[in-house]
Parts: sequence; structure tokens; C-alpha cells
Amino acid sequence: MILRCGRQTLDLSKPQVMGIVNVTPDSFSDGGQFADADAAISYARRLRDEGAAIVDVGGESTRPGAAAVPEDVELARVLPVVEALAHDGAIVSVDTMKPGVIRAAIGAGASMVNDVRALQAHGAIEAVAASDAAVCLMHMQGEPRSMQAEPQYVDVVAEVAAFLRERARACEAGGIARERIAVDPGFGFGKTVAHNLRLLRELRAIAGLGYPVVAGLSRKSTLGALTGRAPGERLPASLAAALAAVAGGAAIVRVHDVRATVDALCVWSAVQAV
Repeated sequence: MILRCGRQTLDLSKPQVMGIVNVTPDSFSDGGQFADADAAISYARRLRDEGAAIVDVGGESTRPGAAAVPEDVELARVLPVVEALAHDGAIVSVDTMKPGVIRAAIGAGASMVNDVRALQAHGAIEAVAASDAAVCLMHMQGEPRSMQAEPQYVDVVAEVAAFLRERARACEAGGIARERIAVDPGFGFGKTVAHNLRLLRELRAIAGLGYPVVAGLSRKSTLGALTGRAPGERLPASLAAALAAVAGGAAIVRVHDVRATVDALCVWSAVQAV
């Protein structure tokens, strides 16, 4: 399986790592650490050196309870970082739900869009379809501000799979080629601990849709609930979750701790190859 990201093709015959760069003051784990463009660029380059195949740049926090950010503020945060990394030849993903930011970031060199709303905003499909960028379609119940208030499902796996199937088909109908589409079940986005664990246990149902699966569990609150650890102390839990996701069919894991995850996946891949 491959994922076509602009002029580059990502080989998914082995698991790949997406490194997180939050150019925000309020992200749940690293808010404020890389709010300055130069600091974010330097950090992103470090993640590439550590083995990140994709660098995911976000200028608006989507943590539970997060407030919306004006488009001009988000653009000012992400565009310098996207431009610098694209100039380096990196596969740069922009983590946004705004069509205006999608268009500007692709114009600045982004070759992937990571959208927690799965391109549901008016004009979002068209913005991606007009380019050759890849897209990651994520499931979220509700909105970041209120999504963790009281999430409810009859069958979380079936409902998430049905949503992602529908959004992927809508994107294909809108002119986005299948080999440019990945899907993400949205761990922690309108889900309880029990919902997240069931999705992780039955991730094969999402992989069975036929699109590369992106799994983002790094440092999330579910891991804190299970271990009692603060976000900065969740590396062992994050590695365990990443390996469980890959074992369940995830092609890409979205993480904060790139070097450690790359090493863990190296061992995992070697065991599978024996």
C-alpha cells in the first residue's frame, strides 16, 4: 500500500511515523513549547532526523475544551513552518479544518492535509481536490470544545467505520484519488476510555475499509486514565499503544516521541519478518 503525497509517494509496506509539531500556546501536551516559528522549524527538523516520514504542523489546538482560532492567526503560525520544511523536501502535513488554511498551506508546500472534521467544511474537499496533496480524514463526535462532555455510541466501531467510509467516498466523488486518502478513527475525539480501547482492539475493522489507517494515541488522556501518569510521563504507554495500533493494521502512527517510536517499530518489524 502507498500514500501519494503531492510529488512524493510514501511506502506503507512497513509502519511509518508522523511527528507532531504544535505551533500553538495551548495544545494539551506541548502547548507553548514551539509557538515561535524558528523553534518549531528546528524541532520539526529534529523529528525528521529521528525518523519521522511525515511532519504534521498544527496552528490550532483541538484538545478537549479548546477555543477556535481565527484563520489569520492560524495562518501566521503554520505558514512559515510549512514553507521551511517543504523547502527541505519534507512531507509536510497541515493539521487544520479550515479550507482557507488548507489552500494557503498547500500553496506553501504542504503535501498532506490532516483534518479532524474529515473535510466536512464547505469548500474543503474542493481545496484538496484542486491539488495533488494527500488527506487524512478523521472521525470526531461533536466539536473540540464539547466533544468529551458525554460521548455516546450504539456501536462505536461500526459507527466510526461507516462515517469514514462515507467521507472517503465523498472525497473520491469530489475528485480526490483513492491513493491520496488515509483515515483516522479519532482516538480521544468524542470517545470515552472504553470507546478508545474497543477501537484499538478492533482496529482491523477500520483497516478493512481499504485505506491507510493513521492512529494518534500519543500521550492522550486515555493513557493517563490507564496509568495515572501526566502527559509528559506517558512514553511507555504511548509506545505500547502505537505497537497495538500497528498490530491492528495501522499504517501510520502520529506521535510526539519520534525516536523512541521508530526504535520500537524497528524491533516490531524485525520480529514480523522472522
